[in-house]
Amino acid sequence: MKPMTNFSIAGKVAVISGAGGVLGGSIAKSFVQAGARVVALDVRREPLEKRVEELRASGGEVLGITADVLEVESLEKAAAEAVTQWGTIDVLLNIAGGNLPGATLAPDQSFFDLQITDWEKVTALNLNGTVYPCLVFGKIMAKQKSGCIVNVSSMTAYSAITRVPGYSVAKAGISNFTQWLATEMALKYGDGIRVNAIAPGFFIGDQNRAVLLNPDGSLTERSQKVLAKTPMKRFGDITELNGAVQFLCSEAASFITGALLPVDGGFSAFSGV
Repeated sequence: MKPMTNFSIAGKVAVISGAGGVLGGSIAKSFVQAGARVVALDVRREPLEKRVEELRASGGEVLGITADVLEVESLEKAAAEAVTQWGTIDVLLNIAGGNLPGATLAPDQSFFDLQITDWEKVTALNLNGTVYPCLVFGKIMAKQKSGCIVNVSSMTAYSAITRVPGYSVAKAGISNFTQWLATEMALKYGDGIRVNAIAPGFFIGDQNRAVLLNPDGSLTERSQKVLAKTPMKRFGDITELNGAVQFLCSEAASFITGALLPVDGGFSAFSGV
């Protein structure tokens, strides 16, 4: 039987912010393995260089560019370099994001213990760090009337999750912005441009390991609460996000725009009863 090709992303030029991080790196690796050409962006030079080396070693076509998602001029230089290299931008994956201790509340803290400077950094990175790349790379897509943007929302955008107010507010903004931009692009530039978002559930990574796991590897109280509301009764593996992103960037999703796709083991669907 001839394999279906409409799920393919082979040959597409994909810009991936935060490519030096765990999530961005995992997605970049999956795109390279699927035959896409990757423009890897990160503000941190050393992790980016290491990632590019890894991706090239696996046979991928990769262009690594040091760029700051919060500086439009930096992104414009990256866009110009990418277009010079490969002539177009087909995909933008806004993966850069994160949290800071001062914008996260410990169990014995209240809202009034929030550190304003960290709040501003977290909300800027997780919201503007997606909006600005959309402005720069989206303009290229608008001119060519084709392209696909995938943002990263969160379970924190669905309902209130304690202790992470800055991250929650920014990710709720991402959900709204994704739907707004999807509408804007389709109405003004045609059905060739699509904008969607994934909403990851709970995955154990470097940033949340101490919150979800005790030093001895056992589950924290917060982890137990998460799993109690997750029908699959486990945390996700970071690689389980790759297929959802590839699907949204393929022709198989050609009539999907403005969607927020949960990848959460059923967390957002379960009432807990």
